[in-house]
Amino acid sequence: MDMVMPKPMDAEVREFLAKFDFSACMVCGTCSNGCPITGTPGMEGWDTRKVMRMLSYGMVDEVVDSNFPWLCTGCGRCAYSCPMGIDIPAVMAHMKSLRDRDKVPGTLHQGMQNNVDTGNNLAIAREDYLEGMAELGAEMAEECPGFYVPVDKDDAKILFFPNSKEVYGDFEDQFWWWKVFYAAKEDWTVPSAGWEAVDWALFTGNYAANRKLAKRKIDFMKEHNIERMIMPDCGGGSYGCRKGMETCVLEDPNNEVGFTYLYDYLIQIIREGRIRLDKSVNAGKRFTWHDSCKHGRELARHFGKGYYEEPRWIIRQCVDDFADMTPNRGLNYCCGAGGGMWPMPFEDESAYHARRKYDQIRRSGADVVVVGCSNCRDQIMKRIPKYYTEYTYEVKYIWQLVAETLVLEPWEEEMVEKANSLANAQWEKFGVDLSAMEY
Repeated sequence: MDMVMPKPMDAEVREFLAKFDFSACMVCGTCSNGCPITGTPGMEGWDTRKVMRMLSYGMVDEVVDSNFPWLCTGCGRCAYSCPMGIDIPAVMAHMKSLRDRDKVPGTLHQGMQNNVDTGNNLAIAREDYLEGMAELGAEMAEECPGFYVPVDKDDAKILFFPNSKEVYGDFEDQFWWWKVFYAAKEDWTVPSAGWEAVDWALFTGNYAANRKLAKRKIDFMKEHNIERMIMPDCGGGSYGCRKGMETCVLEDPNNEVGFTYLYDYLIQIIREGRIRLDKSVNAGKRFTWHDSCKHGRELARHFGKGYYEEPRWIIRQCVDDFADMTPNRGLNYCCGAGGGMWPMPFEDESAYHARRKYDQIRRSGADVVVVGCSNCRDQIMKRIPKYYTEYTYEVKYIWQLVAETLVLEPWEEEMVEKANSLANAQWEKFGVDLSAMEY
């Protein structure tokens, strides 16, 4: 066997890696044992421990040119279990940043660039977005009189960011949050531009774009004097936004803005009695909860607070039969969609990552898997059943579960008339002709 000799390293890369005490690594293999990549077909001979040793020997190009950083879901199980606390997901993210942009797998870079240039991953035109908000809002108003989607509203209490895949195709998935806002009589708004919830800059290791996307949200809040934003639901969206906002605040403390996580918001409106729930609509089914990696382990490790008990409390307000997966909370297995794995061209590898998640669901005996992340939802709803077919189940967003459990009470006539007047004025301002729409 040839002796491996350390290689000279680029000064900037050396400066970055110097932040991580590789000499503290005990080569114990705990990181590899907890990593979903270990054993992935096509990646034989690769694991996290080996990659960390390669980097310590200066073999940066070999790691950057491999698929390993892109197969990393950023789930954080490695760092969670590392006895020396080395932030391995941050190292993998930096390896992504060193890849030439034209060699980023799949559509991640293009989607990120679309977001920077146009305000959303799919480059949906502003007029199409506004017409969609108006038309879908009018459709929901048939069930919820007075409902409309408030856009660019000054002094709103809550700012909400849509997901482009829902704006583009999964239209009615937006109704769940809208029903919650309607029932709570929330004072809320969405942006007319720069509205994308998802941050693919996090997935591509693009630090500058990550900061820019966060600053865009901060600037909108300040311009419209908005009290709080709900952190976007997907792990990349919320965690990426939080990381970008952290950078912006370090640069200028005046960039500090108010925000809340979807779990805290739902708990607040339930406890305040602003919405009522009827558990009986969910009778006869068992429910379980999937702990999102970015909403749990990684949020706790980097910001001191992960969401474990809050979603379980919310679910128990909606159902009587709840069963946890095992393991759960900080030890939960990644679904295999994180780090951009859902949209990247590594479906087989992502499905292999998900084998443990499927087994967890099956052993829970659940009829319904509840999730708090759009990537997790797509993975568990669409990809896992494609590869693992013996056990069937439903998948619901946690806000969908709340919306389906709501006791919806129509607004008072005066409130409906006021909302209709505001809606007409808003859409006229944006040049949207409601009378020309079919819904």
